[in-house]
Amino acid sequence: MTTGSVLVAGTMSDAGKSVLTAGICRWLARQGVSVAPFKAQNMSNNSVVAPDGSEIGRAQAMQAAACGVPAEAAMNPVLLKPGSDLTSQVVLMGRAVGDTAAGEYWRAGAGRERLLATVLSAYDDLRSRFDVVVCEGAGSPAEINLRRGDLVNLGLARARDLPVIVVGDIGRGGVFAALFGTLALLEPADQALISGFVINKFRGDQSLLEPGLAELTARTGRPVLGVVPCLPQTWIDAEDAVVTEDRYGPEETGQDKESVRVAVIRLPRISNFTDVDALALEPGVSVRFVTSAGALDRADLVIVPGTKATVADLAWLRARGLDEALARRAADGLPVLGICGGYQMLGTVIHDEVESRVGTVPGLGLLPVQTRFAPVKTLRRPSGYAGAVPVSGYEIHHGTVDIAAGRPWFASKPGGGGTALDGCRSGAVSGTLWHGIFENDDFRRSFLAETARLAGRDFIPAPGTCFAEARQAQFDALADAIGSSLDTGALLRLIERGADRGLPFLRSGL
Repeated sequence: MTTGSVLVAGTMSDAGKSVLTAGICRWLARQGVSVAPFKAQNMSNNSVVAPDGSEIGRAQAMQAAACGVPAEAAMNPVLLKPGSDLTSQVVLMGRAVGDTAAGEYWRAGAGRERLLATVLSAYDDLRSRFDVVVCEGAGSPAEINLRRGDLVNLGLARARDLPVIVVGDIGRGGVFAALFGTLALLEPADQALISGFVINKFRGDQSLLEPGLAELTARTGRPVLGVVPCLPQTWIDAEDAVVTEDRYGPEETGQDKESVRVAVIRLPRISNFTDVDALALEPGVSVRFVTSAGALDRADLVIVPGTKATVADLAWLRARGLDEALARRAADGLPVLGICGGYQMLGTVIHDEVESRVGTVPGLGLLPVQTRFAPVKTLRRPSGYAGAVPVSGYEIHHGTVDIAAGRPWFASKPGGGGTALDGCRSGAVSGTLWHGIFENDDFRRSFLAETARLAGRDFIPAPGTCFAEARQAQFDALADAIGSSLDTGALLRLIERGADRGLPFLRSGL
């Protein structure tokens, strides 16, 4: 039986580490291997509440789903949630423990030693319960300015003697230089664990790559374990909001009455942007992330998403004239939806002595609710009904919302009976603290049908779209790509035996 570990590192952020890790996890699970994902330290505002009640990076929850196991705190023991360019909230084993300045966090010292001890304890716990742990690095292992305090890349690999494969995105250009340079910048003990390379997102005739692959192996003494093709129709839950800069969902369908256009305001500190993944999956629904007021005029639905910096992003929204554009939509009876921080912005007032510490600021006044931030973060996985339609989601927020008027949205019993659980609706404006609501197929279709009616579209959602099945199909597509593109025999040997001893040291010339 296959047992062991491997660490997937990358030449840069968004090189494909999360995707490759998910694909390897799924491929191993299909071989009958008990496997778990692990990312020692994640920096992302895209998080989720796991079944054990902990907050972890959404990418690790996605990878757990690829493994066919419940997500848990041990899979992402340290999560950093940036609230500004210089500060982040630290979530340790699924619970927020405070904020830290960037410079302070990255300095090696007693605090970092405690974090490393937590990381290694979580990793050891997973290894004791699973045959294989597939670890994901962060950014690049060649961030030499941060090496002393590293606990997610080679700091972890050195502590547990993990073989490391490095993935590079050929679509960015310079992939051979990036792979070679990543290795060359490392000190000898770190280089000794770099066991192979993977080239990701390749398009075209692979035979044209062969001379470069051979020379890279000759120069480094490490094999290229495979070339993974670009998989444009494959999506997974991303952790980095950089993906929102690209086209999202299907091709534009034009202003016909059988389509729905969704505009998501790309806030500077946007969080949980994957809330709209299920919308983008629907045939005839086009989802775009926008930053200008003019872009809202062409949308049938505007979503103000979650954010890690509610008050600061509200000020940004006002500075760009987006507040006036939202007010015009509401006055015209056109759909607006706020989720979590976006919901709080749509209210009349925000009292914040916790996140921004600026006190009381006026909201957009589009919903009759008030928000007061609390020191203790709320983490829940609630469920209820929107009318007669079941809906569930998850909550991650400091702000508590009091509803003064309007219509409650989610209730504990069908038809609005029982206890009002969450949300507020007033005219065509809706808000909720619940993330993940569109992953509920019946609710998503009901909401889109209502949105189309309010926007004057004849759009009827396709009844056969199932988010859960589509996600599982994505995992299988990734596993198929791993099986056909990588030298899986070599991958298994690395997992079982670790890095080869005696790998050559590449001198950087520095």
